[in-house]
Amino acid sequence: MKPYIKRASAAELEWVKSSYSGNNGNCVEVATLPGGGRALRDSKNLGGPALTMSPVGFDAFVRSVVDGDLSQP
Repeated sequence: MKPYIKRASAAELEWVKSSYSGNNGNCVEVATLPGGGRALRDSKNLGGPALTMSPVGFDAFVRSVVDGDLSQP
């Protein structure tokens, strides 16, 4: 799997934004990839790149966010 998709809008994926997202434009959208992986993109840049992760990598990423491991010092 490539680590990114160069043009997310051309990938023909179904992108989902969290229902907890406000209207401030600072959102991340997620799409399920064939094989169960996930792609992440910035909702302000729909045609820009998207990061891709394996199912295991995405689970680890979400756990890190929930646990606060990715917060800035």
